[in-house]
Amino acid sequence: MMKIVLLGALPMASLYFAQAFPASAIPESLKKNANVVIRKNFTTAQINKVDEIKYQYNTVTTVLNREGHEQATAYIPYDKSTRISDIKVTIYDELGKKVKSFSKSDFKDYANNPHGVFYSDHRILVFSYTPAQYPYTVDFSYQSEDKNTIFIQDFVPFRSVKTSLEEAQFKIINSSGIELRSKIYPSKYNYASVTENGTEQEKIYSYTNIPAIDDTSLAPQPDKILPSVSFALTKFNLAGKQGTFNSWKDFGNWYYKDLIEPVSISTEAIKAEVAALHLKGSTEEKVKKIYQYMQNKTRYIAVGLGIGGWVPMVPDEVQKKGYGDCKGLTNYMKTLLNEAGIQSSYCVINSSPSQISFDPEFPSMGGNHAMLMVPTENGNIWLENTSQQMAFNHLPYTTTDRNVLAITSKGIELINTPVYKAEQNKEKQVLNINLHEDSSITGTGNFTYTGNQYDDNLKFVNLSSKDKNEALKSRFGILNFEHVETKSFINDKDRAAISYDINFTTHNFSKKAGNSLFFRSVPIFSDHVYKTDETRELPFEIRQSYEDEYEIVFTLPKGYKIEETPADSNIISEFGFYKLSFVKNEGQVSVFRKIQLKKGIYPKEKYNDYVNFRKKTQNMDNSKILITKI
Repeated sequence: MMKIVLLGALPMASLYFAQAFPASAIPESLKKNANVVIRKNFTTAQINKVDEIKYQYNTVTTVLNREGHEQATAYIPYDKSTRISDIKVTIYDELGKKVKSFSKSDFKDYANNPHGVFYSDHRILVFSYTPAQYPYTVDFSYQSEDKNTIFIQDFVPFRSVKTSLEEAQFKIINSSGIELRSKIYPSKYNYASVTENGTEQEKIYSYTNIPAIDDTSLAPQPDKILPSVSFALTKFNLAGKQGTFNSWKDFGNWYYKDLIEPVSISTEAIKAEVAALHLKGSTEEKVKKIYQYMQNKTRYIAVGLGIGGWVPMVPDEVQKKGYGDCKGLTNYMKTLLNEAGIQSSYCVINSSPSQISFDPEFPSMGGNHAMLMVPTENGNIWLENTSQQMAFNHLPYTTTDRNVLAITSKGIELINTPVYKAEQNKEKQVLNINLHEDSSITGTGNFTYTGNQYDDNLKFVNLSSKDKNEALKSRFGILNFEHVETKSFINDKDRAAISYDINFTTHNFSKKAGNSLFFRSVPIFSDHVYKTDETRELPFEIRQSYEDEYEIVFTLPKGYKIEETPADSNIISEFGFYKLSFVKNEGQVSVFRKIQLKKGIYPKEKYNDYVNFRKKTQNMDNSKILITKI
């Protein structure tokens, strides 16, 4: 993964504040749904020249309860291009009385590798305070000077749920003589707004009194609700390499020439690797063979060396060592394809469960992941190069339905990644269940997953048989397995499908009523509790479209007959549909279930309609079949 350090999430110089912040002064509207309240968050960015930007940060945060404690941790990411100074932390109690002050010597210095970076130039200073009681307030300030001007932080109110904001200000002073572009992205839901004042040389942006976003059911991520402001200099520096942001094409030429081309060097060993594959057939067949060869040869290890961690490892290093990060593995795969005479584009993307795309009208440095796109006559082939288990030409849900920066010698082209339809994100479940008179069941099952549901099951691939069994016990806990055995687990890398079989035993599945037994129509279903909300303040989001299809055959105990089955059901909604039907045979009853949900962000006024739709589907899943002794 490429690591972007967004300094904007941090604060500004304490010279702004010499007053206390009693918790009692916080408006009740900002305490609602909040674990922490940002009292003040002031940042000044002073751009002096193409390779010099100075920041002053000061944030004052009141932690209301134990759940908000981690959000008040003071941290300062830095690298070789950054100089940090004037670090100060002051703690205040509930009344605003000073408890203690701290300085740089109280911070711990760590390698900045929260996601398992193998080696990196990035480091982080961290200070964590253990309070005697809540609430308490942290006043944190420092200054930094950076030679890299390619990144200028976005200005957002906050980045986490359960956080509210009293006042934030971003002042940007540009004395460099270089044009500074900015763009305001208003809240799509009028949740908050930003105020802009000043001149071209000195601009001030501010937010005031923004309530917390509750961690409520199906709430969109804060970045989809809140406003933001983006900045970019038309001329920038990255570790001594200077470029321009006049257009995506302009920026792409620099990116390719300065970051990609110098490390895209093949070797005789790489040429021999490709020759040994004896490639034949269509372009797609050749790409697949090379891709699966690369997967078997390499493994993912995050690396953050080089200029800002943006330059890939050279292919020769990956070829010899057998590992690399997303940049290095993508560059190696691109080089293998080049040797096979197949053109491809190195792509930068925002990898996140929340779909984040680049703005076609606002060129700027961004993204946190690299992958490869191969254009063919039959459409684009997309290659995720960091996974040894990922299927060919399949993208995980963290990279679908958004655009990428496809970087070539001709510049940057913004290209959309695939959008998987509901019927592509599918679970197919086939159960054959033998009912027993003692209320237990034994049975077999076959499960198949594709699309985004394939992604959810990749985590099982490398588990031992024992661990797979335990994982399935947990996943299908509603059935309360007494025993489960997983068999024939297959990761089909050609079709992007995972399938497996199980044998299982469960006690107390049926309930006795005299000479009868009754049991759920659908053995495995979600028991999530859906509650209406008459005071909901936010839209809701169904993040992924999907479709589940179940076929369940119950075999009755000897000497029993089918007494009653629920009526067939067909529920249609703007959010999707649900079907449940029953077929009675001699000694058996078959159940057919299908549900489909449509992704999207829906207005808050429709939330209760969605809840009622899901309650109906859940009631039908939990409907009962009655059998009676003959």
